[in-house]
Order: sequence, then C-alpha cells, then structure tokens
Amino acid sequence: MNRVYLTDTTFRDAQQSMLATRLTTEELLSIAGDMNRVGFYAMEVWGGATFDACLRYLNEDPWLRLRAIKEKVKDTKASMLLRGQSLLGYQHYPDDIVEKFITYAYNNGINIFRIFDVLDDFRNLELPVKAAKKVGANVQGQILYTKSPIHSIEKYVELALELEKMGVDAIVFEDMAGLMSPFDAEKLCVSLLPELKVPLFLHCHSTSGMAMMTYLKAVESGVRYLDTAMSPLAMGTSNPATETMVAALKDSMYDTRLDLELLKIINEKLYTVLEGHNSIPNRFLQVDVNVLTYQIPGGMLSNLYAQLQQYNATDKFQQVLDEVPRVREELGYPPLATPASQFVGAQAANNVLSGERYKIIPKEVKNYIRGFYGKPPGEIDPKVMKKAIGDEEPITCRPADLFEPAWDKIRAELDSSLVEKEEDYLTYAMFPQVARDFFEKRKGSI
Repeated sequence: MNRVYLTDTTFRDAQQSMLATRLTTEELLSIAGDMNRVGFYAMEVWGGATFDACLRYLNEDPWLRLRAIKEKVKDTKASMLLRGQSLLGYQHYPDDIVEKFITYAYNNGINIFRIFDVLDDFRNLELPVKAAKKVGANVQGQILYTKSPIHSIEKYVELALELEKMGVDAIVFEDMAGLMSPFDAEKLCVSLLPELKVPLFLHCHSTSGMAMMTYLKAVESGVRYLDTAMSPLAMGTSNPATETMVAALKDSMYDTRLDLELLKIINEKLYTVLEGHNSIPNRFLQVDVNVLTYQIPGGMLSNLYAQLQQYNATDKFQQVLDEVPRVREELGYPPLATPASQFVGAQAANNVLSGERYKIIPKEVKNYIRGFYGKPPGEIDPKVMKKAIGDEEPITCRPADLFEPAWDKIRAELDSSLVEKEEDYLTYAMFPQVARDFFEKRKGSI
C-alpha cells in the first residue's frame, strides 16, 4: 500500500497555531459538511487548547461544539489531542477524572485519541491509553520531537518501541516547532519502520520552512500518514497545506486520491470565515529560520505574542524568544508543548520583563521542578532548582499516584443548579473558576 492518507488539523492545531484558537463553532460548522466529504483519514476537531478557548474567550460549551461538529462529520473519524494525565488542562488530574473524561469524550463523538505526555514520561500515558482502549477508541501514542544534547534518533526509536508495547494502535511524531529536517525524517524512518508493527504518523509544522520537504522524504522512506491543514490556515507556524500535499502527490504512486476541486471550494469558504477575524501577524505566516534556535512551536508563538500585547510589551518579543532556549536548557530540555511551552514561555517573559532572571518564578515552574509533571528529560540547573524550591526534594513517583479520587468531591463541590449535563463536572474539574464563570453566564445569573 503506497497511498498517503491525510489527517486534517484545520479545526484544532491550525487555528491554534494561527489564530490563538478563536474560530467559533458556527464558523467551523460552515465548512464541516464539505470537509466530511473530502475523504480524510481523520479530522482533528477537538482537544489541545480548543476546550479552554471555547470557555474562556468564546463563551461556548466545548462539549456542545464536539457534538455539533460530529453531526456534520459523520463519515470521517474525529480525532482529538489529549495531554495524557493532564487531559486538556495544565496540571495532572486524578485517575478517576481521566477515566471519566475519556469515556465522555468517546461517547460525545471522538473516535481517535492522540495521547502524549509533555515530558515523554510514559508513566503518565499508561492510564489514559488503557482507558481509551477500554471504551473501544483508536489510540495513537504521540512522541514530541525536539532537538537538544539529550535527544537523538536512537532515543526516539527506543521511545517509539516502548510506546508500541503499551498497546497503542499507531505512533505519531509531533514536530511542533518544525525542527525535523528531511534527512532527520529519513534516518528516523529507516531506523524505526523495520522494527515497528503499527502505522507511523508524522505531524510537522512549517515554521522553519522545511516541513514540505520533510514530508516528501518521509513518504519516500515509508510513512503513509501525514497531518496537514487547509491552506488559509496552513504553512508558517501551522502545518503544511492540505491542497499542496494533495497536488504534490497526485498521479504518483503515493496519490492521496482526494478531490482538489472540493478542496478549492472549502478553501474559498474558509477565506470568507477569516474575513471576520483580525489579520494573522506576518511573523506567523512567514518562514522563520530562527525557530531552529529558539524552538518555539506555532501555538506557543501566537499565544506568547498575545500575552505581550496585554502588557504593551511586543517590542520585547525578540528578547523573550532569545531567552526561551536559555530557560529550556536550565529546566532540563523539556519539549516545548503544552503545558511546558506555557511555563517555559512565562518564565522567559518574566525574566525579560522584570529585568532580573528568576526574580519571579511561576507556580507551574516550581511544580515542574518539584516533579509534579513527571521526570524531566535532562538535569535541572541546581542554582535554578535552589532558587525555585530551596532544599525541597522533588518527587520521583508518577505524579497522579499522589492524588485521591476526585469525582465525588467535584460533584459535591459544584452547585447543582449550574449543571446541565454530566460533562459539566469534567469541565469544572479541569478549569474550576473559568467553568464556574461560564456556567453562571449560561444560567443568566451574571
């Protein structure tokens, strides 16, 4: 089988990378029916930052969004990105909350759970993978691709084979910052594919300008599953363009067999949708080779810029970008995906804006150093550790082992008059204050 299959990320990662996840459900539904007819392997429609953004910025219920999309996308598998034991939040949650969330997400329409841990600490994937398999979902185990003195092709092969043993249905490499070169991809495929029994998916971002070349080299090296986005929200800090990939492989042995004319219709509709949004900053549309140094993924880049706008400090953007790799090294080279991208970015911004490095250390950075996110990939700078947590000893167990079951407590804590459905308790478990504010607005009490 040589045909290449595409998972389209327009509804999730593409808009997260380009528009800080601000497309409304109504806007997505305007193209959902046409997207369903394309014949994608899957559509990534939920997860990542979409859940938080629905509540916090759009005053929308993310569960109702999922149901509405699935009504329109009946013939295409719906995929979501799940942050392992962190679900869709920014900390770890008790096992019973994780199991409940996965069950309800599946029942609301998710067919494929793409599950990762921000530190590639697979202890944090065991329960989510088991829970997703239990409900009958397809489970993709995702590994975060980054570069540092402690990351190598050999290490990635080892991680992939370890993840395969956990029973996942596929392995995904997510190159969230566009760091994977074409020849990196070839080396990875040549080393891994002969050993791997499940399909290999590749998810690259175009920030550095290499992703299309990397995809082609990966295809020639045996990869048959790629992630792309519709062109109005593609390239730059987002994923390679769906239409471009379809055209590039057309009439070859790798032909995707997708209809370019239908994609053109969707393209035009999506451009119309985007007219209602602020224009995408040029730096998110253009090639930025500096990403090979600061390694910031698209979603983090757009959100970091938005945060600096709030402080009228966009003139400090480049300084913050320059500070990110220093902070990352001092914190043991965590891959820059959520939530690590948020707290590394916040620390870098604090270091620049305060005028003194580590004068202000966010709670999330302290918790990371304490081991509450799992085992860091590398060693944390002793001076930074001392400044953050003093003489406290970091934990060495799986973080969720420290938690008591929380479902009954959550149900008792949330005012039942604010609850319309069982899923509301899960929303509250992940985002207590944001959820309560949303529920009160929904009820009309404020």
